[in-house]
Amino acid sequence: MPTPFEPIVRFIREIYPNRELIPLHEPVFGHEEEEALLACLRSTHVASTGLEVAAFEETVCRYTGSPYAVATVNGTAALHLGPGDLVLTQALTFAATVNAIRYTGAIPRYLDIEAGTWAFSPAHLDEWLRHRSFRDTEGTLREKSSGLRVAACLPVHTFGLPAQTGQILDCCNAFGIPLVEDAAEALGTFREGKHAGTLGVAGVLSFNGNKIITTGGGGMVLTHDEALALRLRHLSTQSKQPHRWEYIHDGTGFNYRMPNINAALGLAQMAGMQARLDSKRAVGARYRTFFRELGAQALEEPEGCQWNHWLNGVFFRDRSERDAFLEYATRAQLGVRPSWQPMHLQEHAGAPERQYQEPLPVTMDVYERLVNLPSSPIL
Repeated sequence: MPTPFEPIVRFIREIYPNRELIPLHEPVFGHEEEEALLACLRSTHVASTGLEVAAFEETVCRYTGSPYAVATVNGTAALHLGPGDLVLTQALTFAATVNAIRYTGAIPRYLDIEAGTWAFSPAHLDEWLRHRSFRDTEGTLREKSSGLRVAACLPVHTFGLPAQTGQILDCCNAFGIPLVEDAAEALGTFREGKHAGTLGVAGVLSFNGNKIITTGGGGMVLTHDEALALRLRHLSTQSKQPHRWEYIHDGTGFNYRMPNINAALGLAQMAGMQARLDSKRAVGARYRTFFRELGAQALEEPEGCQWNHWLNGVFFRDRSERDAFLEYATRAQLGVRPSWQPMHLQEHAGAPERQYQEPLPVTMDVYERLVNLPSSPIL
């Protein structure tokens, strides 16, 4: 007997024909990637030394407009390079965002996202800063309820959709806190001509296997601050001082530098970046047209933005209908997923500070109703 979900499954199979199992997002490789990897292997420079790492950083700088970039072993490592006390972020995110905060001994404080961009809400940030924070006698910004220092603001460009970073930055500047952007999912996303991750003190990209381009694993820090870029590069290579033969380290560092062989793959992938984006935009347009005709709400591109369409998604009426579709589509071998379970609901990420947590109505609505759909580029 047909179900209400059968037309959706049939439509997804029309987008990705001749496939039994359709993943959520898979990488696309061709001859260019094979040649790049072979050339790197022949050079024997496959670890953290070699020309490809620097070339990959320069290529991403040109594409994003960021003056400096530091390639790291993964996106989590890129986020980890800096400590703090209290970090304002969002609960609707992959666990890596919060894990990186926790690595430094800092505590996340979760604010809501906004409808439309489905990313960090500048209105909630402004409200929180005006009513939940104060300056102590030394001028340090602190949270009223806990007394913790507000060290940074870390918004996420959710599903690659661009947050209203300009408004968020204005808020942060007004209260004197640094803005760090989690743009892990947002390579190829622009708002008003500015690439995601390029307005704050730093922005972070990910090149995991399910991203727009992949280096197998890998990440990158974007920044306008030359001194910060040099510091991060130094930290990511075990804080080793340059010397022709001596191993001298001037502090505790990390083994976070991207290997050269990964960068070689990234360079080849960047060469086909526009084709990937064009394909993903075409897939997204097909989804939106289909769901409009079906009378359902899909993720939309905000006005004045260029969204990379990392993941397309559709909203169901409630949690029950969402779960019924997930069950049906999974049995049909479609790689569909709900959004991540919000971090404030997860014991390791929400406690012991849960008593300070405010309601997050938009976050919960997205979690309970949204399903992400297969979104791989078709090249």
